[in-house]
Amino acid sequence: MTEASLRERKKRRARAEIADAAARLFGERGYENVSVADVAAAAEVSPQTVYNHFGTKRDLLFDRDEEVTSTLVRLVTARPRGVSPVAAVRPAFLAEVDILRGRSPGESAGDLPALCATSSEVRRYVLESRDRQADALTAAIVDTGDEDELFTAKACAAALLSVLQSFVDHVGRRIVDGARPGDVADEVEPMVAAALDGLERRCSPRRRRTRAD
Repeated sequence: MTEASLRERKKRRARAEIADAAARLFGERGYENVSVADVAAAAEVSPQTVYNHFGTKRDLLFDRDEEVTSTLVRLVTARPRGVSPVAAVRPAFLAEVDILRGRSPGESAGDLPALCATSSEVRRYVLESRDRQADALTAAIVDTGDEDELFTAKACAAALLSVLQSFVDHVGRRIVDGARPGDVADEVEPMVAAALDGLERRCSPRRRRTRAD
């Protein structure tokens, strides 16, 4: 293992530990009642170290945001000919259900769905993030579809992100009400699948423009 890769692993581990500490505190006290200094103390690092990994307190909420966005874009861009964007991203959506299934009640209390359900500020941030994700997904759909289908791509991307947000909203309410994460996952999985099935009928595959066209 090279020195550079070792440094990168340490950096990722430190970032994850800070994000975990933030999520735990947000779940215990509420997002508005936790400061960056509180997170630093819980993670046993300095406030500056927190800022080195997360530019703002808000960024602590979206530790996985870039990962989710890049995954959706990659799946859409790499999908085989004749496969719709909906079918392409289905595995990523169902993977979110599996992540929920593996969470403990304490962990889920600090996850984004529960925070979104208990904080209007967090919910506003999340909806802003959905807009950015929809823009990225629209670009990926347009890049692999017909040039004149911009509005169709926008509608498809918005619908897909609406399913993701509906998942977040439902999970958040159920977790706040005291439901166990595994039970909520079992409950919401067929709902997500049904929503994607409905979108699949509306976002049928169109001729894909390859980069060689």
